This record gives sequence, C-alpha cells and structure tokens, in this order.
Amino acid sequence: MGVRRRRDSFLHLLPGADLVRAVGRVLGAEVEKSANPDAVDHVWIRMEIGGEILVSINTLSNRNRLAGFDARVRVGLVRVKWSVLPAVGAEVCERMDYADIEAMTNVFFEHYERADLEKLLLDCCAEARVLEVWGAPYRHRLQGIHQVHSRRASCAVSEDIVGSDGALKFYFEKETLLLLFKFCGQP
Repeated sequence: MGVRRRRDSFLHLLPGADLVRAVGRVLGAEVEKSANPDAVDHVWIRMEIGGEILVSINTLSNRNRLAGFDARVRVGLVRVKWSVLPAVGAEVCERMDYADIEAMTNVFFEHYERADLEKLLLDCCAEARVLEVWGAPYRHRLQGIHQVHSRRASCAVSEDIVGSDGALKFYFEKETLLLLFKFCGQP
C-alpha cells in the first residue's frame, strides 16, 4: 500500500493515476436511482477530503448477470482497533492488493444480495467518523473514485489487474471495518 506522492488537491490525482487513496468525512450516501430497477448496481458515497468527491461502490455485477453468472458481490470484513485517525486528503498509491491482506489475516468472503449490501454500506456511512477508500479516479457528477473492488479477472471480465484493488475502511468509535469486494470467479 505504498504511496508515490502526496498532493493538495484531488484534481491533481486524476490525470494518469491508476490507483488513489482518499481519507475524509462521509457527507452522505445513497442508493443509485434508475427508472429500470434491474439497472441499479451502485451505492454512491459523498465524501469531504478538502473538496467533495463521489465514491461509487458496486452492489452487484451487471456484467456477470448479463453473461449468465452469479451477480452477487462477495464481501470480506476485517475488523481492527485503531488509535490514530489517518490524515484527511488524497494521494496516489503504488499498490493495494487483497492477496497481501489475505496473507496477514483470515478473511472470509460472504455473498451479499444487493439490498443487504446497500444496507451494510448505508449503515456504515451513517456511523463512521472517517472513511478511507482505495480505487481508481474518475469523473461523473463529481470527481470521484470507482473500481472499489478486486481488479482480478472474474467470470465475465478477462482482464486480470494485480495490485490495484479497491477497498473501503470505515473508522468507528473504537474499531475499523475494512470491506473487500470480489465478484464471481475472482480468486
């Protein structure tokens, strides 16, 4: 989880960055809205990091569903006590790899139905003091972070990206909750 360089503004991270880490306060969270309920597959988290960003979290895989595979997301939860909150801001990261985390702790990945994952994310956002997120930068309604999941090949996606996984870490009163997200077929 090495850091390449620190920047004052998230805007500076967008050009050319493959993986970023951001830390800040949750401003709000909502389930994606669509006229077609089958198209809903995200929770959007608004976050303050010295400017507002939008974090996009997949709550199911439409790609897997359309290809005839299991669309549910598998979620690994890692709880750890914390003593110091990380500094608010954003930085470009060299690496974030689930394999490194799985080598240090016993992570069990459980399938979540979309509604259950939406509830977990919304509840965590409502209770967290701080949110730390890893993922790829993008621009949507706001600048933001997406690809907050394993980037390894899955049942429906053949591209295998190692070392650029995305994750969420919620800082609660006494402990953190790290959420790791995998799709069908990811190791």
